[in-house]
Amino acid sequence: MIKAVLFDLFETLITEFSDGKRLSKRDYNYQALLGLSDEEFQKEWQSRSKDRMTGRFPDYPSVIKDIIAKRELEHNDHAIQHLYQKRMEEKMLPFRNIGPEVIHLLTSLKNNKLKLGLVSNCTEEEISEWRHSELAPYFDEVIFSYEVGFAKPDPRIYELACHRLKVEPSEAIFIGDGGSQELEGAHGAGLMAYQAVWFSSFIDSKFTKLVNPSDVLSGDLFSS
Repeated sequence: MIKAVLFDLFETLITEFSDGKRLSKRDYNYQALLGLSDEEFQKEWQSRSKDRMTGRFPDYPSVIKDIIAKRELEHNDHAIQHLYQKRMEEKMLPFRNIGPEVIHLLTSLKNNKLKLGLVSNCTEEEISEWRHSELAPYFDEVIFSYEVGFAKPDPRIYELACHRLKVEPSEAIFIGDGGSQELEGAHGAGLMAYQAVWFSSFIDSKFTKLVNPSDVLSGDLFSS
């Protein structure tokens, strides 16, 4: 019997895109602010992905400072704070346009006495708006990777969520868009995994696809 549903956050409950375009224009001038081309910055940014998601870097400014130090660039506090503010503004946008179908889904699950958990690979600035969002009150437990020190698909993050919810992995469903091999990780940890494709269908996976949030409410999903 299913007792809990765990959700991914970005591109599952909220999206950073509208009509195939980013909500944010991402008009960061790294060349002018840091002395790096966009390509150089992205290479440095991506190389620190795991350390960002697992909290080795406590916040966005610490990542930028590390890039500056490794590249032996001139330190500029104003530029760092400007980039930090722009990043914060970008990551707030998805929380301000949450679809009614997502709210209906969460309401229905709660009305059916199911425990709800959130498991998100994220950094401090990406979820600064979480506590103010419509979503937060629905969740019994929230796991942010940078706070716990490990990230999807590490089985420990799903096990921690189940432990906090006081359910066995076999009693839980995980729903996500499939990024970061999160579905494989959930399945490996003993949960039933389903791919949410209502925002993005570009990630290929072997898992059952849910085309609309309402598909989660299917009786078959909870009896399979």
